[in-house]
Amino acid sequence: MRKVIKKVALFSLPLFVACGSKEPVNEAPTVVNLVYPTQNLLCIDNSISFDWSDATDPNKDKVSYKVEIAKNRELTNIAKTQTANTSQATIILEKDVAYYWRVTAIDSKGKESEPSSVFAFYTKAEGESNIAPFTAELVKPVDESAVDGLAVTLEWKGADSNTGDTLTYDVYFGEDAIPTTIKEEGISVTSIQVTVESGKTYYWKVNTIDNAGAKSIGQVWSFKVN
Repeated sequence: MRKVIKKVALFSLPLFVACGSKEPVNEAPTVVNLVYPTQNLLCIDNSISFDWSDATDPNKDKVSYKVEIAKNRELTNIAKTQTANTSQATIILEKDVAYYWRVTAIDSKGKESEPSSVFAFYTKAEGESNIAPFTAELVKPVDESAVDGLAVTLEWKGADSNTGDTLTYDVYFGEDAIPTTIKEEGISVTSIQVTVESGKTYYWKVNTIDNAGAKSIGQVWSFKVN
């Protein structure tokens, strides 16, 4: 009787080990780097060969790519979305438009990487000599973040596909969700310091103007003071 019980126990052990095994966790692919169009590029042709680095997948899954092209830096006004199986895609866009693009890698199980950085470019119209600058790019404070202190530095980046242009900025700042009060006008620097009060939420935007008078209206950003 003892021998029978011993054999049953030995045969049961491999079954117990097999039942205790786990499926490997599905990890997201790596973030890609944008190659072309480069940041703030002026594109003569509106048929553009987009290019980015290959993503790798920790689980060796097959990777595809989601290309998003928008008419605003925040990518809420999407002009075109396209899926590609390689790290290149040719896409035809409108002429005379400022675009912003990014790429997200997706594995075969649907797991997405973090989106790439966002690059801006411009498709030039026929015979056009001056082009409006790109909308200002936020540096700090992070949009909808909470900050400490009673003095906050607002910082942004400006860019123009007409590389010879000189840019100036109008900065709107206040407690209204759509800021209408100009804090600074016609400045050439890309940061200012503002005085704030604890417990309040502030809104701001930066309009960018080139030396020919062409203007880009900025996105509204906000932050709350602890």
